[in-house]
Amino acid sequence: MIIVDTALQARQREGRPIRVGLIGAGFMSRGLANHIVNTTPGMRLVGVYDRRSQRASDLCEYAGVKDVVCPTVQREVNLAIREGKTVATGDAFLLARSTEVDVLVDVTGSVEFGANVAFEAFKHHKDVVLMNAEIDATIGPIMQTYAAKHGVIFSACDGDEPGVQINLYRWVKGLGLTPRVIGNIKGLQDPYRNPTTQKGFAEKWGQNPAMVTSFADGSKISFEQAIVANATGFVVKSRGMSRGMDYKDDVMKIGKLYDIDEVRRLGGIIDYVVGTPLTKVYVLAEHPDPKQQHYLSLYKMGDGPLYSFFTPYHLVHFEVPTAIARVAIFRDSLAKPLGGPVVEVCACAKRDLQAGETLDDYGMYMTYGEAVNADEMCCKRYLPEGLVEGCLLKKDIAKDSVITYDDVTLPPNRLADRLRAEQYSLFRGETWLEEMVAAHA
Repeated sequence: MIIVDTALQARQREGRPIRVGLIGAGFMSRGLANHIVNTTPGMRLVGVYDRRSQRASDLCEYAGVKDVVCPTVQREVNLAIREGKTVATGDAFLLARSTEVDVLVDVTGSVEFGANVAFEAFKHHKDVVLMNAEIDATIGPIMQTYAAKHGVIFSACDGDEPGVQINLYRWVKGLGLTPRVIGNIKGLQDPYRNPTTQKGFAEKWGQNPAMVTSFADGSKISFEQAIVANATGFVVKSRGMSRGMDYKDDVMKIGKLYDIDEVRRLGGIIDYVVGTPLTKVYVLAEHPDPKQQHYLSLYKMGDGPLYSFFTPYHLVHFEVPTAIARVAIFRDSLAKPLGGPVVEVCACAKRDLQAGETLDDYGMYMTYGEAVNADEMCCKRYLPEGLVEGCLLKKDIAKDSVITYDDVTLPPNRLADRLRAEQYSLFRGETWLEEMVAAHA
């Protein structure tokens, strides 16, 4: 955004850079750190956390940070940052509590850990920017209420698909059109992929095989589209959206996939397809004014009723500093939920599962996630994909079946479970989950 670069340049001239702490030192964090340190004015990397503290130090070296220290107590962390040093640590809460950090960026993908760190950041008056779609899709609405109580912002980011879609959606609305479909594009969809099948790709690019698996099996795009739905009020036509429908034709003609009366009746839908060339996200919108329809036709937008707007790329970490600046300077939250969840992500069995098995995490061998409307999610008591890890199966589950809360014993004393139960109680008046979580405390 043009106004953001001007604001960051002003912060650079004033000697008041936005002080950023990264939570996680994996593949995306490395790219983001390098970008902040070497090409982003008005911003300073002051701290990096990874549970393996050496990885935090290695990230700093990768980004060319010269003065890196590893203090273990809060006073020393704060002093080091004030002295212009960058802290590498194995304790995320040292950064969450520091008076010398303005914004934390969560790049972990963990719902439970992310919730704990964000809560600590809120208490210490810190904004949180998410490269963690999983927490946003699973408990984002309730996290927003706590951020508001503390006067801070809990935000998605530019660059990642939800932010790219919401930016395009807002722009299209600003043109006076009515968005009806917000879509994402994938290159591959296979719900049965796992870290073994994705190992070669992950190693080629230096990525985590489980994270790569979540891209391939549809879990990640389900999390991402749920965030978009919750920020717009759009729904899915059915569980799983289009389930990887192939479309390799011109994006300007993609509107032919949708029934205009149906998407109007639903109030707008989120979706995704596989294979559309030279496109990453799209928004299909209509204009009620025949005079403006005439101009749209002149401008080579076709004859409607659904006009196609699209962004050809998502550059992920390259755009995250824009989100950090929007939050820190302009107090603008990206993809903020309108209220309670509209769409959630349920857990489906990737293979036949047996009673007595303990579920592994998303992006692994046992489950994949599908986007589903929140009414169905709650009514049928579906288990969220973001909270599958550690759940003990009480019964056999057939391949491709949705797993429910009644099928599992929850791990004890998880903050994320309590928050999700509170989310249902606050926004839906449903207390059954609170009772279930209390029984597992």
